[in-house]
Amino acid sequence: MSVIEPSSAFRAAPESAVPMKFGDALRHRLSLLRGTQPDDAHTPPLRYFFAELLSFSEPLTRPFRDAPVIKEATTPCVVILLPGFATGPNRMRYMANQLERAGHTVKRWGMGHNLGVKADIIDNLSARVCDVHERYGQKVVLIGWSMGGVFAREVAKVVPEHVDKVISMGSPFSHSPYSNNFWRPYQVVAGHSVEAPPIDADTRTKPPVETVAFWSPRDGVISRRAASGLPHERDRALALRCSHLMFPNDAECIEALARELEAPGT
Repeated sequence: MSVIEPSSAFRAAPESAVPMKFGDALRHRLSLLRGTQPDDAHTPPLRYFFAELLSFSEPLTRPFRDAPVIKEATTPCVVILLPGFATGPNRMRYMANQLERAGHTVKRWGMGHNLGVKADIIDNLSARVCDVHERYGQKVVLIGWSMGGVFAREVAKVVPEHVDKVISMGSPFSHSPYSNNFWRPYQVVAGHSVEAPPIDADTRTKPPVETVAFWSPRDGVISRRAASGLPHERDRALALRCSHLMFPNDAECIEALARELEAPGT
């Protein structure tokens, strides 16, 4: 497996003291549709990307599928769920309901919809973790889907004393910021290049807490190399069989999360 060395950290884009006019901002966003993916970036096959469309039928098929098999937790955890890019807490509601059914306390991330990296996102999330830790008197487990998992890892580096474990699900923390099939739309919505977000962060560095990476060979959005990481970038990696958009609703994923919440820390 080839390992590329992109900008080893997110490089913060220079801040402009003068806000862009609407026309200039629009042209800037459209310019972000352009760009060249590095030759050694790794992306999922397009057949998996188009297969992601099947996930939109999930609410219709859910009543005909068995619910995840989850035992009552012997050591209930306090969990914060961090949604993926372009989604919000409602997208994580089914997962939250299932984990609560096992006896865990599940909290929202408190940031509304995830619209990408913002200059204050990690500080605000760190404050949220501290508040939840103080309220419940125990360390928090951060479960993040896609970009939410990247944020969870960064928050755990800031307030590791308040975080018990980080579980990422299809999160692009490793390899290259171009190792996915969604970097152009992301740039347009977020307003910055994937190489130059408004924060400095080395996403490949492992947080000083137990870190588990869920990934799937059927993921049509995020490369398996980006989501599974290298051994020194996480404690463990677990392969599942769901598409990227199904991580929050997939029975196998939710059952694996329930087991992780019961597993003793490293």
